[in-house]
Amino acid sequence: MYPSRSRHEQVFYTPSVRVEYREEPCKVALNRVKGMAFGWSLNPYMGCVHRCTFCYVRHFERRADRPSDERYGASIRVKTNVVEVLRAQLARASWQHESVAIGAATDPYQPAEGSYRLTRACIEALGDHSNPFSIITRGPLIVRDADVLAEAARRAPVSVTFSVPTLDDEVWRRTEPGTAHPRQRLRALKTLVEAGIKASVGMAPILPGISDRPEQLEQVVREAREAGACGVWSNLLFLRPGTREHFLEALARDYPEQLDHYERLYARRAYLGAEQVRAQVAELARRHGVRDRRKEPIAPEPEPEQLAFALPV
Repeated sequence: MYPSRSRHEQVFYTPSVRVEYREEPCKVALNRVKGMAFGWSLNPYMGCVHRCTFCYVRHFERRADRPSDERYGASIRVKTNVVEVLRAQLARASWQHESVAIGAATDPYQPAEGSYRLTRACIEALGDHSNPFSIITRGPLIVRDADVLAEAARRAPVSVTFSVPTLDDEVWRRTEPGTAHPRQRLRALKTLVEAGIKASVGMAPILPGISDRPEQLEQVVREAREAGACGVWSNLLFLRPGTREHFLEALARDYPEQLDHYERLYARRAYLGAEQVRAQVAELARRHGVRDRRKEPIAPEPEPEQLAFALPV
């Protein structure tokens, strides 16, 4: 099925991407997660048209014997009954109101959300049950839902993280081919913060030798601060099977001079120590005064002091 493009899709996504949408019911909405910073995940869609070359979900797709190569993102599963199933799970006496991460294995605000509105309805369900949740997205479409996010945040902790690995136009075009421009995400962040919603920036993944130059890191932190980000965190690229093969193929095409470097870096490991880059970003955030400013708006930069000249009388 190919739903018509919504007004929101037309605003934020200019490329035309031909995608098959498979409308299928789900048995569960909330999934237990192990080995992550959160215990439960909620994914209204499976698959993602953003097709980022570094997407870690490709690893899980390969483990499930699904395409993790260039075919990933060409077919999206739409969980048509996810809202009803979610409400039933939240209503169970055994449910402990644990925090839920929305978008752990997909982007909940990829273009399809403009038509299906499943993420919005899930937010309403979580808000009705006063259940805490977090969202991670590259989709500025989220501004449409500032009203339900603000209402949910009055009942339980709610946070949004915008993934903004870089503001370098060339790196963005080559590594995040199906996404809206990262500055669109920062404008969306500003809108949410002004609505009283805790919104931060996740600089991940930072790509060694490609997007980790000091001036590139500082640009993101500086503009995140100017948008009102409540925090900034960072991480380096992970290359596990599935993600590794696809990323290295894209690297050979777009950054051939980096290929040998990456093959050496990741020869015997999928993870690099990120302590140094995290410390850099943390220091930049401290220097630029990044903090939760919902109750402390950013003051305008002081005007440069001008010298007074005595005029003849």
